[in-house]
Amino acid sequence: MTISNFKLMIPNGKRLVYALVVAFAFVLLTFNLSWAATAAKHYTELQFAPLPEVKLPKYERYQLNNGIVVYLMQDRELPLVKGGAMIRTGDRWEPADKVGLAELTGKVMRTGGTVSHTPDEINQMLEQRAASVEISVNESSGTASFEALSEDTETVLGLFAEILREPMFAQDKLELAKTQARGQIARRNDTPDQIAQREFTKLIYGKESPYARTTEYATINNISRQDLVKFYQQYFYPNNMILGIVGDFDPKKMKSLIQAKFGDWKANPNLPKPQLPEVSQANQGGVFFVNQPQLTQSNILIGHLGGQFNSPDYPALDVLSGVLNGFGGRLFNEVRSRQGLAYSVYGYWSPRHDYPGMFIAGGQTRSDATVQFVKALQAEIKRLQTQQVTPRELAFAKESTLNSFVFNFEDPAQVLSRLMRYEYYGYPSDFLFRYQKAVAATTAADVQRVAQQYLKPDALITLVVGNQTAIKPPLTQLATQVTPIDVTIPGLPQPQARN
Repeated sequence: MTISNFKLMIPNGKRLVYALVVAFAFVLLTFNLSWAATAAKHYTELQFAPLPEVKLPKYERYQLNNGIVVYLMQDRELPLVKGGAMIRTGDRWEPADKVGLAELTGKVMRTGGTVSHTPDEINQMLEQRAASVEISVNESSGTASFEALSEDTETVLGLFAEILREPMFAQDKLELAKTQARGQIARRNDTPDQIAQREFTKLIYGKESPYARTTEYATINNISRQDLVKFYQQYFYPNNMILGIVGDFDPKKMKSLIQAKFGDWKANPNLPKPQLPEVSQANQGGVFFVNQPQLTQSNILIGHLGGQFNSPDYPALDVLSGVLNGFGGRLFNEVRSRQGLAYSVYGYWSPRHDYPGMFIAGGQTRSDATVQFVKALQAEIKRLQTQQVTPRELAFAKESTLNSFVFNFEDPAQVLSRLMRYEYYGYPSDFLFRYQKAVAATTAADVQRVAQQYLKPDALITLVVGNQTAIKPPLTQLATQVTPIDVTIPGLPQPQARN
């Protein structure tokens, strides 16, 4: 049907009404577009309502007679229960000739069965209930976790307790874990990022430091099942553990269940308290280089030893990181956008809970821009000390930090994990709120003061992972001596030649 035929089917009176409606709609649309054009604002002019005050969900903390500290937090949103434990241990206390022992202990605790159940039986029981139990030992703690439907809590919590209390460390599972560890060693030079992060940590802390040493074929070969048992028996006791459970449960019943599964676990009255390893910067500046001829760009890290979260100046240092980073930060604006030197660029103060972290800056750039990129980073670090941040920079950095604060409380499990972590490291439970207030109170003068006090632009360690022949001008424009780093893997099996 044509438009003209369609018009003939409409009475004259209705045609007039339709014409008026169309005309009114046209005027209204024109007005709206005009209003939108005049009302449009630049993103910097947009105003938003202040974020609501963040409050901790209700929780209960208590302690069993055997010393286990327990946190309980209800969350009825889903029929799930999650649990976690922190054990005071860490790979920083493993013997230097058995690096990898702590990691293997955690892995084989989970995979190696218990006194009452074989590995396959545990896996089957968990799979049938769509549940999970995981255990690991990292640098400064041991962690264990479980997740289950509410209706399966008793069974899964029982398995969780069993694995923590009565691991068997099956020999075949240890051999499998050692084989997997050897595979990781063989692949550790596969990416320039891995190389840069590993070698930079060694340059900061020293290659023999517990915070930097690496697992090798020799250290893995030195580890026996008895070593795992001994390491376990040093640290895994109820009076050396914090337990947290969050989810859909009745608190009274959960307390009874925890008592039934953990209450008769005997404490160790002579629990050792190992001293934290001493930390000092291994190299006082210098330029170091890892030659990777296959690369078409350079991976660069520069920095020095840093500090801890509990420093009174940490909030101001975090604001300083905000000034450097992000789409509105100095490094992005200057090094990436204006000078066009970087694919990625960053710089931040990276503290740790109970030992000094690092100040670290870096990024990736094309090979022929390597020297220029490093000099640009150095200049921006010095500028923090000599040029006070502008009101706009300060506001951007503080708002970015404060607006992201809410993401620390996205779900109850995350909140409970943070509470446990603060207790583990001896921090006050309201540490994050104190930090929030301190960030809000930070001034431009504070940022400049901490930059002058903590940043050491004349003593930066510089590491470049790249293609030596393509880096022009050469790295000797940064320092008269450039120290090469050999990343050959000791004991790496060589491929067999084919006849």
